[in-house]
Amino acid sequence: MLIKLLRAHLGPYTKPISLLVLLQLVSTIGALYLPTLNADIIDDGVVKGDTGYILRIGGVMIAVSLAQAVCSIGAVYYGARTAMAIGRDIRASVFDRVQSFSARELGGFGAPSLITRTTNDVQQVQMLVLMGFTLMVAAPIMCVGGIVMALNQDVPLSGLLLIVVPLLGAVVTVLVRRLRPQFRSMQTRIDTVNRVLREQITGIRVIRAFVKDGHEQDRFAGANQELTDVSLRVGRMMAFMFPSVMMVVNVSSVAVMWFGGHRIDSGEMQIGALTAFLSYLMQILMSVMMATFMFMMVPRAEVCAERIQEVLATETSVVPPTDPVTELLRRGHLELREVEFRYPGAEAPVLRGIDILARPGETTAVIGSTGSGKSTLLGLVPRLFDATGGQVLLDGVDVREMSPALIAESVGLVPQKPYLFSGTVASNLRYGRPDATDEELWHALEVAQAKDFVEALPEGLDAPIAQGGGNVSGGQRQRLAIARALVRKPGIYLFDDSFSALDYATDARLRKALSQETAEATVLIVAQRVSTIRDADRIIVLDEGAVVGSGTHHELMADNPTYREIVLSQLTEQEAA
Repeated sequence: MLIKLLRAHLGPYTKPISLLVLLQLVSTIGALYLPTLNADIIDDGVVKGDTGYILRIGGVMIAVSLAQAVCSIGAVYYGARTAMAIGRDIRASVFDRVQSFSARELGGFGAPSLITRTTNDVQQVQMLVLMGFTLMVAAPIMCVGGIVMALNQDVPLSGLLLIVVPLLGAVVTVLVRRLRPQFRSMQTRIDTVNRVLREQITGIRVIRAFVKDGHEQDRFAGANQELTDVSLRVGRMMAFMFPSVMMVVNVSSVAVMWFGGHRIDSGEMQIGALTAFLSYLMQILMSVMMATFMFMMVPRAEVCAERIQEVLATETSVVPPTDPVTELLRRGHLELREVEFRYPGAEAPVLRGIDILARPGETTAVIGSTGSGKSTLLGLVPRLFDATGGQVLLDGVDVREMSPALIAESVGLVPQKPYLFSGTVASNLRYGRPDATDEELWHALEVAQAKDFVEALPEGLDAPIAQGGGNVSGGQRQRLAIARALVRKPGIYLFDDSFSALDYATDARLRKALSQETAEATVLIVAQRVSTIRDADRIIVLDEGAVVGSGTHHELMADNPTYREIVLSQLTEQEAA
């Protein structure tokens, strides 16, 4: 998965990668050439007392060192830029794919996991690419070049490499194989910590209300301890790796000095050659150490790449049409024909046999007990998910054949849990229509019964809104969400229990103002509160995913026991009449 992911994103950077490899090649050749020059200075300069030769070869060494330094800096520069660009591209790919997901895919992954995959997982892959460009490219060149240069200095002594290099490789392989499952567990534990932390931050009021601070601290401590335990296991393995590698390196150096000293004593080797051979041995082992450092990162990056690829390989269940409809002849006609919705693997559908016709100038309400499928029904219209049976038609066109932009232009949804983005009141209201004027914003606020509290804010339309609307009350958040839908001026308004946080007086004023504002539009309301929908032109009663009644309030009170039961659970007989 790691190779597949990198192959898909390395393509646009062929030129900088080629230049990087060239710079690393020149830099490594320079590093390999320096010990030979040093040996020449010792054998032909120091031993013979030739000062001129020492200065001349010393000058060459300085020039080679400068060239090596310049090439190394250039390689790191291009490597860092390319690695950061690849990380940016992978994050963008994950973000774009998540944006295409329906509610079904989002629920399958979960927000904490998607956040971890987009941030931490991508960062691990990005770091591997950076280290690969700066270390891994040079490591094989230095290893092969060092072996060749070591053989050039002394062939018999090079036999030590046949023992040292495989031994080092075996140590690294064993440790890397044990690290991989631990890294997978670590990423899962990070998901868990993110999930618990997200729940606690979002639900801080509930925690305080029920005095569950201690319980939540224990939950987080448990998740944190699990992550700590895995991290400690990984740390112990990594801590064992470096001493093992250094032990092999040091024993190898002692062996070279021992056997090399005997060869110098017998006249079969010169002092400079031994010095150069020792330098090449260090370079070979250092290249293996660089590869070791890379291999330590590979298991975690591979796990992260699998998690990223899992997101990229997931196709949305809401597939955009290949030849979408981009224009409608009529405006505001909504029809559901024999609609069914079933979750994958579910024994029974959430909705079945739903037939609803909503026309412009009419208000259609949907009511039912909790879990009857009201919000699911509303989500089918803007394609938050697709019906598994039947058709959802806007102005006679199936929504699955319409372009997403046309659906967004035709439908204004106020969700059950209104969400505001960090910014200002104005930026949130203009979310659906960026070119809306201030006058249009104030008008929408007035209709939504939000003008008074926005005017009371010192900055007015420029008043700051925290992420999720955390600095305004639930009722204010609902009214701002309604105003945001009004600014767009769609042909169809969908209100998903959007008045639940309002008091009865505000609810009544808002519905009166809305009836005038949406007089020519189609309005579909889902509500639990009977007073909100009793004046609707048509009320649809849902029970266990099926329509069990349709009519006006008085008609349903007369002949629909399900509706009557819901009404009488909230109102008295006199109030219901």
